[in-house]
This record gives sequence, structure tokens and C-alpha cells, in this order.
Amino acid sequence: MQDFSAFIEECERAPRLNELAPFFSATAAGHSGVPLRRPSLDLRLLPQDATVKRFRAIHELRQGPFDQHYLSSIPYRFEEECRLGSAILKFAKSRRKPLKLYSLGTAEGTMARTVSEIGDGKIESLSCSPNVENQRSFYAYGVPPHAHFFHGPFHHLTPEHIHDTEDLCMFADGFDLILEDTTFQMYSPNRFDQIRFVLQHLRHDGIFVFVEKFLHDDENEYRLRERQKDFGFKARYFSGTDIKSKEDAVLTHMDKNEVTLTDMAQVLKRFFASCFVTWNSGNFYTLVASNSSANLETFISKLAGPALPNEYIYAELPYELFSQGQAPKPAR
Repeated sequence: MQDFSAFIEECERAPRLNELAPFFSATAAGHSGVPLRRPSLDLRLLPQDATVKRFRAIHELRQGPFDQHYLSSIPYRFEEECRLGSAILKFAKSRRKPLKLYSLGTAEGTMARTVSEIGDGKIESLSCSPNVENQRSFYAYGVPPHAHFFHGPFHHLTPEHIHDTEDLCMFADGFDLILEDTTFQMYSPNRFDQIRFVLQHLRHDGIFVFVEKFLHDDENEYRLRERQKDFGFKARYFSGTDIKSKEDAVLTHMDKNEVTLTDMAQVLKRFFASCFVTWNSGNFYTLVASNSSANLETFISKLAGPALPNEYIYAELPYELFSQGQAPKPAR
């Protein structure tokens, strides 16, 4: 039995649950951070694929206030959500058993709810958020079949809680795919313990997807990409005053909890045999890691090409971040 008491105490003191709590509450309720218009897709960038079309149509209907803020804040994140969600649906279809998905701290859980709705029993999902406003958005269209919501931060969702909760006990044997979407960076830079804690829920051949904003070894390069994001994309949806207000209220806290891609790779090597970078938009990246090369290759094969203009991409995609040939021994 691993001891996470110190880690849980660290999470309780984190900005996400303290200094940043008013921002997340007000944004999730639609009281602030509302974009000037709803986030829209550049359909020229997406494949003319039936799964993608169905995913985006339902996702657009189910979005809550925080999703609209989030998708308007990161360049072409909506297109990537469609790409990733469609890949999860196709990956689930290729399996014999239903896919169990844990969407960790992803606001209203719109993506997980959407793939569960379309999957029609092929995907059982669990989403979580500390904000009751996100929970209300999740249930705004009724209780969704095959999609579940835990009201609380990710570190409250222990294996014991899942096992002992009637609505969640179906997940007691672990998840096939876990998605961490810009959650860890709101708590601390302690990626080792964050990943170690969440890995309690991942099956031995499961896939862990990380969507994070990373620091750059060159601070000037990091700031250039931030300006590209703010003035090349966010300005379509937010006023200059709103962009500056969020930078002062949120991003100064978040920057302290970001890590570099190099640092992240060193941590991931302690848990996974292989990891690929599958998406990049400025300082944001998607990493896909697993100890099963077969599952990793199958999942990546379901991903369409990156759906964003080349000027936002700073790497050839996809590329192998590392491969160790065999799974490392579980890190303690």
C-alpha cells in the first residue's frame, strides 16, 4: 500500500482549490470569462469523417460555460478535442470489451460525455471536477447513459472511494484510458506524485494521455509563443482587457506549476515504456504514454493528422518522446 498522505495535503493547499477557486467557480457558472462569441471550428482542418462530424455536432450541443471559455483560450483546442474524441471512439470500436475512460478534472466533462453518448455502451466514462457548477452543466441535459461524474478534486477519487461507491464501483478494476487535461499544472509541479497517484486507476496495459502547457528552456521562446496565442488566437474571442485580467489572476499561478517537456519525459520514464507527442499548439502539447506498445500503436493509428495551421506547430508530429523497450518497475 502506497502512502499518499503528504501528497494529498499538498493538493489541499494547491492554487486550484484556494487562490484560483473564485476564478474557476465564476467561469464555470458563466459569470466571468465568457468569450465574445462561442468557439467555432475551422472545418477545413478536420477530416470529412462520419465519426468526427457526429462528435463535433454533439459536443457543440453539450458545451457548458467553462468549455466555451477553455476552447476559446487555446489555439485550435476545439479541433484537437474533435480529433482526440474521434480517435477514442474508433479505438473503443476496435476492442472486444467496452473501454473505461477517466477524464481527470476536465471541467464539465463534455468530451467524455460525448464519446459515451455516441459509443452507445462501448465507452463507460468517469469525469471529475471540484466545482458544483461543472457538475450542474454535466447534468444539464439529463443523466447521460454510460457517463458518470464525481464532484470533487482528482486526489479525493481514491481506489477505496471508487470501490465503495455504488455508482462508481464498475470502475474498481481500473481504466483503459486516462486523460489529464491541463489539471496537474493547476496544483503543483510535482508530476511524479501526481502521476503516481493517478496510476492507481490505470490498468497495466492502459493508455495515459496528458494535455499540458509546458515551460520552454528558452524563456524568450516561451513568451513568443504566449504572444502568438494571445494576439493570434485569443483576441478573436476576448478583449485585450480580459486577456490581461486572466494573465494576472490565473496564469501567474499556473506558470509556477508548469514543467518543461524534458522534465516531464524524465518523470514519465519512471512509469512507462513508451511515450509519443501527438499534438502541439505553441506551448501546449499532447503526450500519449503506455506500457503496451500494441495498444499505443493502435490508438495513435486512429488519430487523424493535427488539425491546426503549421505556424502553431513547433515539432514534427507524431514523434517518439522516448522508448525504453520494456516497462519500468513500478515507481514508489
